Amino acid sequence: MFSVSRISVLIVALSLASQLQASPLKGGVARADITPPVGVEMWGFAARKSVSVGTIDPLYARVLVLESGAKRVAIVTLDLGRCFGPESLDRLRRDARETSNVSLVLAAASHTHSGPVISDHYPNKTPPEWESRALTKIAQAIHEASSHLVEVRVGAGYGVTYIGYNRLETKQTEGFDFRNRTDRMISSPVDPTVAVLRVDTMDGKPLAILVNYACHAVVFGAENLNYSADFPAAMSKTVETAFDGAPMAFFLQGGAGDIDPYYANTPTQEEPDRWRNWTGQQLGEEAVRVAKTIQTKAEPDASLDFVDETIDFRMRWNPDKFYDAYLRTWGPQHADQYFPKVGSTVPTPVSTILINKQIAFAVLPGEAFVELQMDWRNRCPVPYSFFVGYTNGYVGYLPTIRAAVKGGYGGATGGTWVEVGAGERMVNNAIIQVYRMLGRLSDEPQ
Repeated sequence: MFSVSRISVLIVALSLASQLQASPLKGGVARADITPPVGVEMWGFAARKSVSVGTIDPLYARVLVLESGAKRVAIVTLDLGRCFGPESLDRLRRDARETSNVSLVLAAASHTHSGPVISDHYPNKTPPEWESRALTKIAQAIHEASSHLVEVRVGAGYGVTYIGYNRLETKQTEGFDFRNRTDRMISSPVDPTVAVLRVDTMDGKPLAILVNYACHAVVFGAENLNYSADFPAAMSKTVETAFDGAPMAFFLQGGAGDIDPYYANTPTQEEPDRWRNWTGQQLGEEAVRVAKTIQTKAEPDASLDFVDETIDFRMRWNPDKFYDAYLRTWGPQHADQYFPKVGSTVPTPVSTILINKQIAFAVLPGEAFVELQMDWRNRCPVPYSFFVGYTNGYVGYLPTIRAAVKGGYGGATGGTWVEVGAGERMVNNAIIQVYRMLGRLSDEPQ
């Protein structure tokens, strides 16, 4: 017979085994139209002087919710130039937590320059009605996705396509004119990597396809006064059509701080719609090719790990000289509205996600230069890595140290706020967090 102590040990062992049993990975998707009404100020070009007058294609918030055990993450891609400000993000996180039990929200902007101004762009401006409605719709979409979770299997893959060039490595940047007049010229550094995450239901049907690529969404230029998601809209349509509309396609903007599409800022008379479609189709067709080669699988030990933190960086410039430069460049109204947003310290939210110990995401809030993305992917210790910028806030350009020294737009201009080396520190932090989540860094000395 078992003694009481042996029975107790057995009960404890069975209890621990039950607790340690892996939970399946689950997923759900939803979408919300967040297009503002016409008449809203548009974001992205200082040369644009008029408000919006129409819509070329709707602006969407697409939601993918992933869950494993008690952890639930909502990846929200936004057809916006930049992410919402801190107050709006806090509201979204609170709603997602209270109504959908979401542990982490990643609100990732596509960086289209044909979207509306976000209230945080001007810190003294009350959020407009459209923004409040959009936040409500996004929270509802998160709830919808969370309410329809099913067991999923995932896989990832890489492809290559060239749709853009490094605008700081050409002579096209004089006077901030970023058009690449040499047709389809390849310059460096450029990362042509198309990273694809495929999420399938257990019967192999695609539920979501996430496409991560680094390129400014600026085929439409300052002349355009109509809302558009720019080339990511054409990319999403290409992907969804290739799979008979079964999956929802997501665009995750990468380290696009110094990368423009070949046909950036195309004037109205030069058919910008045509070149927007060409750019999106090139990316979409390669994403489709990769997605069709991915063999998704359900991991017996599925896991969803993440670290969400804030790093405080110093302001890069002397505040008085920074304000004077803004005043000279943009005028008193813009300087007085915008400048108070930037203080001596820039709180910078960063996140790192690890799916099934195989797929990692480094998530940053600024316009990272492409070499930071390349460095992350080269050093990340798992087979597949995604680099996502413009997420959960906006802290301006994040140049490499080399680019900061060299100067130029984004390297040493008014849109570059944080201290030199901040981008490298964020990449290092993400790599460290991945090693920790893999269990390869201990919190005790050997």
